[in-house]
Amino acid sequence: MRLGIIGCGLIGNKRATAAIDCGAGVTAVTDLNEKLASALAARTGAAVHPDWQSVVAADIDAVVIATTHDVLANIALGAIEAGRHVLVEKPAGIRSGDVAGVLAAARRNRKVAKVGFNYRFHPAMAKAKALIDAGAIGPLMFVRARHGHGGRVGYEQEWRCRREVSGGGELVDQGSHLIDLARWYLGDLTLKYAAAPTYYWPIAVEDNCFLALEGEAGRFAWLHASWSEWKNIFSYEISGRNGKLVIDGMGGSYGTERLTFYKMLPQMGPPETMIWEYPGPDMSWVEEYKEFVAAIEQNRLPVGDIADAHALWLIIEEVYRAAPVRR
Repeated sequence: MRLGIIGCGLIGNKRATAAIDCGAGVTAVTDLNEKLASALAARTGAAVHPDWQSVVAADIDAVVIATTHDVLANIALGAIEAGRHVLVEKPAGIRSGDVAGVLAAARRNRKVAKVGFNYRFHPAMAKAKALIDAGAIGPLMFVRARHGHGGRVGYEQEWRCRREVSGGGELVDQGSHLIDLARWYLGDLTLKYAAAPTYYWPIAVEDNCFLALEGEAGRFAWLHASWSEWKNIFSYEISGRNGKLVIDGMGGSYGTERLTFYKMLPQMGPPETMIWEYPGPDMSWVEEYKEFVAAIEQNRLPVGDIADAHALWLIIEEVYRAAPVRR
């Protein structure tokens, strides 16, 4: 597949590497920072283009869009209207209306519009989903999740802390992944409680968010994402009537990725315990790219579709209506 990369920073480079590992040819790249575009072009053999419009007009099949959030939806829409399949980074825009426009265009033009929900493709998360679907922990009851990091010196000056560019703070950043996983495991969810305080950083967006989401049959998701977590954390617990799955770590500074299955015994008491560890490199980018290609080849919706991003934004907007940022 001939691929264009729009946005050649850290994530754009990760996407390019994953695509090349899967046999794709990166043939067109662009970035507002010409040095970043030139560096990726030198590494991949791609041509540097002056803007995103030039990339989507090039002789390519699909584009990866890894820009700041404020332009994701506009570029995705333009790429789809130009006849390209799209892999756009989460959250795919900064408001539900813009994402809805991309969704409509993808359906109208019969193009794949996948969103970068790469957490779904981490091995522990994927294994948990397979166990749930196989009925290993019985009917689901609730999930509890925590995810966070502590920022870095000067974090308050970065674009993620400017609502007009990012769409919001930690709720949009890491909270998006927690919500998306909850919807993946539990199904559609509605907001029951939200708080969006700013405890530490001198910014106009939230640096923490606390959510309670409810789904079918009273299933609950209790989620906390934080930019004031001084030791990086990822912890996701999924409880069913017959057992519990616990995912800890994501590799790197988050610790070794691990899935623990606590299987309830007939007599209850201490559960039977099984543990899977995934100490290798982060292959979620490769696995997600494979899913993108498979959806195109099979003419189907991908896992992590633009419709999932739209549902995510409906929840995010409800949070901001219910719980304005408190400083």
